[in-house]
Amino acid sequence: MAPLSETIRQAFQSIKGNLLRTVLTLSIIAFGIMALVGILTAIDSIIYSLSDNFSSLGANSFSISPKGNELGGRQHGRRLKAGEVISFDQAMSFKERYQFPAHVSVSFTGTNNAEAKYRDKKTNPTIRLTGVDEEFLYVNGYDLEIGRNFVPTEIEGNAQRAIIGMDIVDLLFNEQPEKAMDQTIYVGNRKYKVIGILQSKGSTINQSSDRVILVPITAVKEAYGTRNTNYGISIAVNQATDLEEASDAAIGLFRAVRGLRLNEPNDFEIFQSDGLVAILKENTVQIRLAAVGIGIITLLGAAIGLMNIMLVAVAERTREIGVIKALGAKNRDIMIQFLVEAVLICQLGGVLGVILGILAGNLVSLLIGSDFIIPWAWMLLGIITTTIVGLIAGLYPAAKASRLDPIESLRYE
Repeated sequence: MAPLSETIRQAFQSIKGNLLRTVLTLSIIAFGIMALVGILTAIDSIIYSLSDNFSSLGANSFSISPKGNELGGRQHGRRLKAGEVISFDQAMSFKERYQFPAHVSVSFTGTNNAEAKYRDKKTNPTIRLTGVDEEFLYVNGYDLEIGRNFVPTEIEGNAQRAIIGMDIVDLLFNEQPEKAMDQTIYVGNRKYKVIGILQSKGSTINQSSDRVILVPITAVKEAYGTRNTNYGISIAVNQATDLEEASDAAIGLFRAVRGLRLNEPNDFEIFQSDGLVAILKENTVQIRLAAVGIGIITLLGAAIGLMNIMLVAVAERTREIGVIKALGAKNRDIMIQFLVEAVLICQLGGVLGVILGILAGNLVSLLIGSDFIIPWAWMLLGIITTTIVGLIAGLYPAAKASRLDPIESLRYE
């Protein structure tokens, strides 16, 4: 039996002898793998980008809210009582007692219709005034353009300090953040000293994330708080893998804070902020399957073309096969030779397809501003798929070549 290196060398010589047909078949294989790897890489790029963006928005976080709504739900025809609001004392007690390695923030939006003033300038009454603590910026993915965050003493002491969004800067300070620092603005009849400017986050579905003024939660509680005020609790873990464990720990502690007995159901709910990414991942399963289907259909056509090329090669090299057999080559040697040629053509097409697929997939990354990714799993899938295609397409021609009678082959014209 000839060494593998010699078999591969002979396979390359055979490919060069039928270069045009080989290139055409190789191109079909390459485009099939490009479609497969490219689409899967693009999907991964989109998910990676969204995961990264949600991470900056607090994707590794969850919140605690009262269960149900004002009308409540129904069970067995009876109206269920909605969970009671989360009081300030309950929220602060939870924050102090929560021992899991995470950041806990307590906040409360006093109004969405505040009007901010600075000297002779004022905004429309569409400003969101939110009371926050020192952990709010981290948990909710806010970054400061300039200035500083609140410190615990300011939160506890009802300090008249404010961190404002970029829309406020544009409206009151002529789009110059540095001029807003240390200035006094009025919100309603209360004045606040600006200590920080938030980096722009753009608009969400129904409101601008930059049209906001953050002040210590004690200040908003004093101005807007009532007995029915609900205070929001948000928790951000350091690692996304700890999210479920942190959520379980929060449920146990908050049950104790609410004074629920063992046989009482939870009157609150946990909402995880990475739900959209999870939903996207679930919905992309069908897209991935479609990509695999497209690749398989294309590769099926390539396999048929490759089998045709190999059958033609068997016919053209009949006398050569006869000579090789007359010199002592066994059927197995002939079969391996033709299989190696088929697999080699597929592998060359697969490598080219993987390269084109990575480039095509990362073109999407470039368009959405994501990082360049190397899809190792899809690269391996492409190489394995082309190997299988080569074996399947080359099996019949290789078997046919190996079964040729050497005497008849030598007589072949």
